[in-house]
Amino acid sequence: MNVKHPLTLLGGISAAEFMQRYWQRKPLLVRQAIPAFSPLLSRAELFDLAAQPEVESRLVMGENQGQRDWSMQRGPFKRREIPQLTERDWTLLVQGVDLHDDRVAALMQQFRFVPDARLDDVMISYASDSGGVGPHFDSYDVFLLQAHGQRRWRIGRQKDLSLVPDLPLKILANFEPEHDYVLNPGDMLYLPPRYAHDGVAVGECMTYSVGFRVPQTGDLAREMLMRLSEGADDAAGGDLYKDATQPAVAKPAAIPEAMQDFAKSAMQRALKDPLALPRALGEYLTEPKAQVWFEASSTPRKLKSVRLDRRSRMMYDRHHVFLNGESWRAAGEDAALMRRLADIRELTAQDLAQASTGALTLLMDWCDDGWLHANS
Repeated sequence: MNVKHPLTLLGGISAAEFMQRYWQRKPLLVRQAIPAFSPLLSRAELFDLAAQPEVESRLVMGENQGQRDWSMQRGPFKRREIPQLTERDWTLLVQGVDLHDDRVAALMQQFRFVPDARLDDVMISYASDSGGVGPHFDSYDVFLLQAHGQRRWRIGRQKDLSLVPDLPLKILANFEPEHDYVLNPGDMLYLPPRYAHDGVAVGECMTYSVGFRVPQTGDLAREMLMRLSEGADDAAGGDLYKDATQPAVAKPAAIPEAMQDFAKSAMQRALKDPLALPRALGEYLTEPKAQVWFEASSTPRKLKSVRLDRRSRMMYDRHHVFLNGESWRAAGEDAALMRRLADIRELTAQDLAQASTGALTLLMDWCDDGWLHANS
């Protein structure tokens, strides 16, 4: 992608300008970000997804004018469990639709001017007249793309983040909107983290939310430590603690300083490999979501061209390529080829003609695992 090229998606500014001026800074309203856009899934298809146990879905019902009349249920939902279309004030939220539909996965590709390490998923919200989830804020960036009907958005830089108590939803108690917009199909609103917003359907409507993952220090540290621990025996060795010089103690509950030093040394040795932490991070960032699984397939003896499965997460750093939670050391022409696959998500026959035997074998293994697909 040419990040300096003006994009209709961003209202005629480039991705570089958007990231410099708006990303994590201030909202951006784009009229006709995708001209003549219409839902990629029909209402019936969305309801069918919400009925599947492997799909995360929620049903929210409540009076947008009141603060306490709210309820939320988690799916899956049979069709009879979803309110009638003529009933007001309800919203069906279906998460991770890009994992289940190629059309939605292709839509998400338009937002890859943000690193894949941050890109999360596409949620589709279907709402009856006046439906919404109340005024709230998110801890992540989001693009709100109107797909069908109209939705009224009120947004504001909220300082008071106190919530209405005893509700199943995190609804702001004292929402103070600063701007008021009505979005039509094809219009899009970008909001940075913690920017308060309240979206209410004007008649029947459907909204696509492109969301981004936000690692938190505690979660990230826990993940890194867990992954590093898997290779700790090899990295730190199997030395035993020795305390031949330990004197007799009158206070047996006190932990010896020598044992604390031994533990500190063990941690330092486990982190001695400078690639250990980057490798753990890449594996974590490409780990498939819990509800994702791949089906093994038979691979042609000769690959013509290949493409990543829509659910596959592939990234790289200076020394590794990562795919679906696993890592490989990579260098030279094969590394360039794998990085191209990660960036473009496909390889042509011309690309494959330059691949080494080892790279082709690895690609075929990935095809066998269902992570990669051979084009016919």
